[in-house]
Amino acid sequence: MFSEFIPFQFSLDKVMIAGVCLWALALYLGFSSVREWIIEGLNRWFNFAERSLYFSTKEFEKTKQVRESQNAFYASILSIIPFLVVGGLCHWGIELGLGKSWSISGGMLMSMACGIFELGRQSTKS
Repeated sequence: MFSEFIPFQFSLDKVMIAGVCLWALALYLGFSSVREWIIEGLNRWFNFAERSLYFSTKEFEKTKQVRESQNAFYASILSIIPFLVVGGLCHWGIELGLGKSWSISGGMLMSMACGIFELGRQSTKS
């Protein structure tokens, strides 16, 4: 069906997508301080950029709480992108050195290890 609208064909490497996502998940869980720093920076930038769209202070203050919540959501979603880029570099490096299966296996092991580390970090924090 899509081939009727698109004159060319492209294929997606499912192993690459899985490897990049596994490594990105591991990095996202393992580097929680970097994750929080990125989220706070994006949230601050979104709030600053949106303030420049309003001419009236009254109108800006009226919808401030809703916009800040929306900006926090967008910041948390977009904070995944740097981890996907670094996860892609990790996957590519391990794939070149050891092969595709090692990259997937390493990504799964690192995701589990970083998940356990994050659980331990949260339980000692509270």
